Amino acid sequence: MELRPYQRDAVEATYQHLRTRDDNPCITLPTAAGKTLVIATICRDAVSLWNGRVIIVAHVKELLEQSRDKLRAVAPDLPVGLYSAGLKRRDLSYPVTIAGIQSIYQRACDLGPVDLIIVDEAHLIAPDGEGMYRQFISEATAVNPHVRIIGLTATPFRLKTGMICAPENILNEICYEIGVRELIVQGYLCPLRTKAGIARADVSNLHVRAGEFVAGEVENVMDTDDLVQTACAEIVEHTTDRRSVLIFTSGIRHGQHVVEVLRTRHGLECDFVEGNTPTRERDAIIDRFKAGELKYLANCNVLTTGFDAPAVDCVALLRPTMSPGLFIQMVGRGFRLHPDKTDCLILDFGGNILRHGPVDDLRIKEPGKGDGEAPAKECPQCHAVVHAAYSVCPECGYEFPPPERSKHEPQATNAGILSDQVTDTAYDVTDVWYEVYHKRSDPAAAPTMRVDYRCGFAATFSEWVCFEHAGYARKKAEQWWRQRSNEAVPDTVDEAVDLARCGTLAPTLSITIRRKPGTRYDEVAGHVLGPKPPRIDTDEGAAQYAALPGGLSESEVPF
Repeated sequence: MELRPYQRDAVEATYQHLRTRDDNPCITLPTAAGKTLVIATICRDAVSLWNGRVIIVAHVKELLEQSRDKLRAVAPDLPVGLYSAGLKRRDLSYPVTIAGIQSIYQRACDLGPVDLIIVDEAHLIAPDGEGMYRQFISEATAVNPHVRIIGLTATPFRLKTGMICAPENILNEICYEIGVRELIVQGYLCPLRTKAGIARADVSNLHVRAGEFVAGEVENVMDTDDLVQTACAEIVEHTTDRRSVLIFTSGIRHGQHVVEVLRTRHGLECDFVEGNTPTRERDAIIDRFKAGELKYLANCNVLTTGFDAPAVDCVALLRPTMSPGLFIQMVGRGFRLHPDKTDCLILDFGGNILRHGPVDDLRIKEPGKGDGEAPAKECPQCHAVVHAAYSVCPECGYEFPPPERSKHEPQATNAGILSDQVTDTAYDVTDVWYEVYHKRSDPAAAPTMRVDYRCGFAATFSEWVCFEHAGYARKKAEQWWRQRSNEAVPDTVDEAVDLARCGTLAPTLSITIRRKPGTRYDEVAGHVLGPKPPRIDTDEGAAQYAALPGGLSESEVPF
């Protein structure tokens, strides 16, 4: 099974971190980006190349089963054990063990020394205290003081304490990260869109406990007859051409109410699962949903982490949350690609986009800080949700009153689930310049290659390629170079500029400029390239470069 380019970059960045540092890395990949395949590749290499022992720990059996299946695909000859009460397996002596944390957290000594602990959904490691993950890691470290920990997560932050990586934490630094927006542009995640709605819920008077809305109060607010009736009518209206609709509710009573309205008022088949649904019944319902036999499925606190249903093309959020992690996990159920869908519709009845910002530009509050400025706002004229920095609605031209903002009631929204949906502009490139760039503000910083694109008579846009940086920045530079040149990736900026000026890079025909509200500079977000030139050290290449205006003779060709 071949890794996607960003998955390969994630694996290499992890190895680089383990080679050059003595602390523990974290990989951040969005929901549906394929974390399990990255985990399987690291396990295969750890055992087959370095004769190590690995344990993968996760908190739900679906993640354990996904890891087992991917390991079988990546390394069919690799002996893999399972340790999970839910799966009725207690294997301990294998080179790779996949374990449920609830089953294994007191058995680190029985497991024996391991070299690598991989934690799926690593944001669940408690920041302090005696949580199951911390207890297991502590005891495993006592057995082998040199054990290393790798975390993987789509949401590298906690509700109360902020980012999960810090020098004093179990995970110390994000070694690789790629965003939702980038993977959608590259075609690896499904595009998202939203629709306007009229169902409203006022959550302004809800109390917050431990950083989240009080569950009982949320359910009481969301489970009014008027709101459920109106929200269900909206869901039906907007999903007539949808194939698979997943609904997140605010409680069991609320979920049962939603199902009843969809069945009795609209004549639609809809089922409901929650934590106490018998396993056999729940599995049967989910299997029907995944098979396309059941179009509408409501749930409460069940189908977030580890739920894989690629055909989902509408996610209805009838649950407000203070947690950006939970928000993105719910929306992420629609990220996966499927041949029968072109995009995924997000219906947000809980004000989550307004609260947290677009899914690719979440606002992560620092512990102890106030709410601050809202990350997004709703246009009162067309109901689009846009970034808070807009003074004029890009959808309808409405001018927002400065600086006082009217109080918005949460409702289903029709734009803004991604922060950049209306800000990309393509420009034809007429000329390109390359130069070595040094930061004036930090002379000791590594130089970069500055690339200037001239577009038309006066417009010039720039990007910086970091050949002499480490980690992710270097990997991005390597990827940038390989897309354009058949020459080996340069080690230095001087070498890169020399080669670029010799004509060894593919011509840039056009670029896409992304203007993001609230940021100072435009971003070069995409390129249309011509063909790569031949290598310098070939007869064809030598003739081509010598024929260029001001071209080099063979004795002048570098390297």
